[in-house]
Amino acid sequence: MVDLVQRRIDSFLDERATELRDVSSDLDVLEAAARGLLAGGKRFRALFCYWGWQSVSALGDGNDPAADSPGTGPVVAVAAALELFHAAALVHDDIMDNSDLRRGEPSLHRRFETLHTDRGWSGSAEGYGRASALLLGDLLLGWSDGLFEEGLAEAAAGGASARTGAEAGAGAAAARAEFARMRTEVMLGQYLDMLEEHSWRGRPDAELLTRAHRVVVYKAAKYSVEAPLAIGASLAGASLPQLTALREYGLPLGVAFQLRDDLLGVYGDPAATGKPAGDDLREGKRTVLIALARQALPGSAARLLDELLGDPDLDAGQIAMLQASIRDSGAVDQIERIIAHNAEVAVAAIADAPLARTARDELAALAATVTRRDR
Repeated sequence: MVDLVQRRIDSFLDERATELRDVSSDLDVLEAAARGLLAGGKRFRALFCYWGWQSVSALGDGNDPAADSPGTGPVVAVAAALELFHAAALVHDDIMDNSDLRRGEPSLHRRFETLHTDRGWSGSAEGYGRASALLLGDLLLGWSDGLFEEGLAEAAAGGASARTGAEAGAGAAAARAEFARMRTEVMLGQYLDMLEEHSWRGRPDAELLTRAHRVVVYKAAKYSVEAPLAIGASLAGASLPQLTALREYGLPLGVAFQLRDDLLGVYGDPAATGKPAGDDLREGKRTVLIALARQALPGSAARLLDELLGDPDLDAGQIAMLQASIRDSGAVDQIERIIAHNAEVAVAAIADAPLARTARDELAALAATVTRRDR
């Protein structure tokens, strides 16, 4: 499935490259940047979309078809569109977080900044880098819509095989509504994340954990797992019980997915994550991990955490000290317990659900993969 999605992305970018060159060869840099960002990656969203679709379509056919069997074209296109959306979100997220690296390489705004410097152009290299990356992120958002609609059109034209035109149309409308909801929720979640970084001092301490959890849900959990599942299942014509089961699996697993990200943002190995050690500490992320640590730390240690968190110039010694303080508070162990519990809840939600057996097995395996990863 991952290979099919990559081929669909490459084919789509080939078509867009022709359009860009018809405008100007100066736009080759945008194509190259898009291709670099969309080459590889974990493809979790595409996989959840596919297995959401498979959990319904395979049940209806009475079998569990292989990923490259006839009729998968629409879901491959929709899954690829989710990867384009994800790429756009990463570009914008790196701009907002002022991140220097993405997957071990310079983030896109830094690449454009370097291009400006190397060419000796006039004006602000930093401003050029940020503006160029912002525009590319917007372009990827538009392209994700286009590719998504291609998938829906393929479904309506017969990619859904045994389903009637009316059924395929209803599935396409439901998938489109899920896609629109996902876009709205992740953008709202991004704002809430930024808001917490800047406004937390004015909030009662008792609210910080609840607010951090809300960011997890809307910035990541729904968009990473629940929405892709619902989009794929809706495309296949899912019933309400099927969608309910997938959501009851997707939301807790999405929370666990993001909590693992939060741990990696503080303790991850740079060789695996592609980001500096303790990157979230320099960025001042007010995560569930930080909220739990603040609750448990003595007053002086909590005040020191507040003072240092968000300082972009934290050195290796300060990072190590903060990492030790957070771990000693018991917050890391608590997060690990929450992750394990949420993964168990997720898998239990689909154990007896009206979903294809192979899909249930694959989703159970994915739950382990996304919650135990090191990057």
